[in-house]
Amino acid sequence: MSKKKDKGINQELETAIAQLLREVMSDSTSTITDKVKVIDRSLKLEALKAKMSDDEWGSGFMNMDDDE
Repeated sequence: MSKKKDKGINQELETAIAQLLREVMSDSTSTITDKVKVIDRSLKLEALKAKMSDDEWGSGFMNMDDDE
């Protein structure tokens, strides 16, 4: 029997990114580059979560009715 893969974001990954964001932002020795990289990762995670929660996201892509 094959195991069905769970949909969604791995909770451990989400927790790790949140922890990394807190640590890097509170570290006074972190460079602005380090901080921006962590912020970028956090924003990408939030964008993925938003896409997953919107069932209609991308449903109108290549809709031929728009061309008429």
